[in-house]
Formats: sequence, C-alpha cells, structure tokens
Amino acid sequence: MTVLSDLAGASPSALVALAISLSLYTCYSVFISYWRLRDVPGPFWAKFTDFQRMFWVKTMRAQEIHREAHEKYGDCVRFGPNTVSLCDPAMIPILYPMRSGFPKSLFYRGIMPYAKGGAFPAVFTTQDEQMHKTLKTPVASLYSLTNVINFEPFIDEVLEVMFNQLDARFVETFAVFDLGDWIQYFAFDVMGTMTFSKRYGFLENGNDANGLLRAIWDFMLTIGPMTQFPKLDRILYKSFIADILKNQVAVPILRIASEAVEARQKDAQKFSVDEKKTPGKGDFLSHFIRIQETNNSIPAWASKTWTFSNVIAGSDSTTVVMRTAVYHLLANKDSLAKLVREFCEVDAKSGLTRPFPKWNEVKNLPYLDACVNEAVRLHPPFALPLERVAPRGGVTISGHHFPEGTCIGMNPYVVNRHRPTFGEDVDAWRPERWLVDDPALRKKLEGSVMTFGAGRRTCIGRYIAFLEIKKLLPALFLNYDIELIDPKSYFVESSYFFRQEGIDVRIQRKVF
Repeated sequence: MTVLSDLAGASPSALVALAISLSLYTCYSVFISYWRLRDVPGPFWAKFTDFQRMFWVKTMRAQEIHREAHEKYGDCVRFGPNTVSLCDPAMIPILYPMRSGFPKSLFYRGIMPYAKGGAFPAVFTTQDEQMHKTLKTPVASLYSLTNVINFEPFIDEVLEVMFNQLDARFVETFAVFDLGDWIQYFAFDVMGTMTFSKRYGFLENGNDANGLLRAIWDFMLTIGPMTQFPKLDRILYKSFIADILKNQVAVPILRIASEAVEARQKDAQKFSVDEKKTPGKGDFLSHFIRIQETNNSIPAWASKTWTFSNVIAGSDSTTVVMRTAVYHLLANKDSLAKLVREFCEVDAKSGLTRPFPKWNEVKNLPYLDACVNEAVRLHPPFALPLERVAPRGGVTISGHHFPEGTCIGMNPYVVNRHRPTFGEDVDAWRPERWLVDDPALRKKLEGSVMTFGAGRRTCIGRYIAFLEIKKLLPALFLNYDIELIDPKSYFVESSYFFRQEGIDVRIQRKVF
C-alpha cells in the first residue's frame, strides 16, 4: 500500500521519470542479453525474447523447427536471449558429463507438478544436485535391469489381457482400429501393474476409462510452452496466481498418485500383523513406501513424487518408442519379414516360449536389437533441448565461449538425426545402420543417441522401456498378421512429449 500511495501522490514529472527509468532499464537488460551471445547465430527475435521459442512449441512441431534452424545456422544456434542449442553428438560428453558441473536449468521447473503450496521436484526434474541424490539413491536399484526383469510375469499378464481384447474386438470382426491406442493402453496397464499391482483398466475398457491419458496430454500441452519461458511459467503456473486461476494442470495426476499411496499405507497398517498379506508387496509402490518409512532423511512427499513419475513418464515415454517401432515395421514389409524370420530361426533352433517369448530368449537377438535402437533414435519421447547451465567462469564448446549462466541444451530429436553421424538417410527407418561389426563404431552410434538423456542424469527408467518393447514386438508379430491400412495416415505432434496417431490396421491370428 505504501508504494501505491506514493505513486498516487507523485507528480506527473516524477511518474514520467519513473517510466523512462524502467524503459531504460529494460532496454539495458535486453542489450546485455543480446551482447553476451552476440557471436551465436540464430533467428532474429531469439536474440531478444523467449516468446519465439515458446510459440514454436505451440505449433506442435518445435522439433522440426529446431532442426531447420540448425540446418540453416549450423551446429550452434541461439534459441533465446540466454539460450543456445547444440546438435553435434560429439558435444554430448562435454555438456552432459558423468561428473557434476552443469546443473539443470529452469526448464525443468516447468515440468514439475504444482499443487497449492508448491512444486514437487522429482529425480528427473530437480535442479538441486543434493536433492537429486536424496531422491535417486534410495530407488535407483529398483530400476536396474536385474530388478526390472523380475516384473516380466506382470508384462505377460497384461499381454494376455491385451491379446484377449484384440481377438474379441478386432480379429473376430475384422474391424479397422488404431493399434497405437492399444499400445498406449498396454504401456499404461503394464506400469499400473508394476507400480500398484493392478491395471488401470484401459485394456478391458478399450478407452481412456478414468481420464488419465487426457489429463497427461493436457499437462504436456501446458508445460511444453512454459518450459521455454520459465519466468512466465513461474507467474502463471507456479504461484498464488495459479491457485486463483486454477492453473494446476498436474492436480488430476497428482491425485491418482496421492490416493494410491494413502490407500496402500492404510492397507499396510491393516495387514501389518502378517506381512505376507500386505497388498502389492513386490510392486514399486510398496518399495517406495518401505523406503520412505525406513529413511528419515527422505522428504515426506517422496513416495508421491516417485509414484507420479511412474504414472506419467514411465508410460507415455515407452509408448512413443513402441509405436515408432510397430509403425515402421508395418510400413516397411522387408524389415518386418527380416525380424519375423529371426524369431522363427531362433524358435526352430532353441525354441521360443509361446505365446509370449521370454526376455532371456530374445534379449540379444541382433535384428531385434537393431529395430529397437532405430525406434529409440527416430522418435525420442522428449523433443525439446535438455538444458544445462554454464558453470562459473563460463565454458567453451563447439568453438564458442558461453558466459556463466548461459542455458545450453541439445534436442534429442535433432541430435538423433545428425547426418554426419548417422548418414544422409537419417529420416528413414533403416535398422541395418546398427548392424556394424566394428565395436568402436557401434559404441559411437549408441553414444550419439540422446533419447534417454546422457551423463549422470540419464533416465533411470530406460530398462523398463527396453523390457516392454522386447516383450511386445516378438509377442505381437509371432501371434498376429497385421495389415497397415494407409501408411500416410500416421502423424506425430509434440508438446515436449511426442504423440503419434493413425496406425490404422486390420489383424488376424497366425496359426502355429
């Protein structure tokens, strides 16, 4: 009130002087931002405002715009007043080292779910290195390959439900349907089973039964643009203004996570007399709660944020990779024939478990590996630069010196299509690019893919994705003949997360 009263009583000349001062300060700030990165090429407006890169995301094709910018301006492009994008995979170990030194930028705060009272950091989103260690260390072993393969029976259970539904709804009727929808239902019901020991019910219902899928996509539509303008996000979606305007887009998802944690805690208390009866003893949620209860240094909300991450990132990200693989195999019949031939040769030689081959039977198949790697390369789930902050004293990368505090990022979509690394046909489905005899070249190619991040902040859920996709592809193509109706009906869009639609098919059961 004092400031407002002072302004109300100020003379016209004083108000003019104040306006001029604010204008000069704004111009000075813009000039300083421009000057710091003046040698970095890029679109004109990117030198002065973050609005441009925010609107790129609004177009739902920011990843393509970013790629076009790199093709026009080179390996290093200015995307904002204080933001630079790199695309050469050789820069990955510099910007994303295994040691600390390049903290995450405010980009990640935009992804944090917000409810009245504050934003919830997670293993992926927290900028604070100590908080990252606090949240990751207790659960990291749960996501190791050794532990993840213990969930294989859960995947077989969901596959059986999925195939029963496909048989009843589409095999018997010969109806056309979008297989991509059912891949998403599969991924979510698998993660629901792994996390809660029960499915969400997408497969049985054949639709978004509880509105979760819509809630997650609405969340992505909101946070995608806001990650590009952190100051605006802080005002509109991470403050009391968000409470007033009800801009709490993560609340429906948080509610599912919170209710699941609270229900499990009540069940654990109910069955505490006989631990063997505790529901979901082997799922992620039970482990989360057990860790929470036995470690006083972990924040009280940790179980909820771990669960939230499983619900949102553990399902949609895997969906993108599986849809990519399935679509391109159906659209490239020679590639699909080669994959099925590999399955049949292994089956004839050593036998494959039917109807769902086991992980140990397919985990090292060369062409299956190549198809998975190609799907991972073509459509990473995250399609915006994974930003880091230049450390004290600044840093020199790709011939440019970036002052301390500069946001520097690499877009997985753009990096994964780097022509000098992957060849001129980077937009094409060609699993054969991974079938190289030179171990050093294979290692270079694998290290040039940014799909699961890089360095010390690599995605901890990547083994779940590999397990699911290597279970789904053999099961799907050994049990069904699938006809892609129109390859041109397939399209993708992105608002931080990718989304694909239009994998319209007819299916028939194969006869063993």
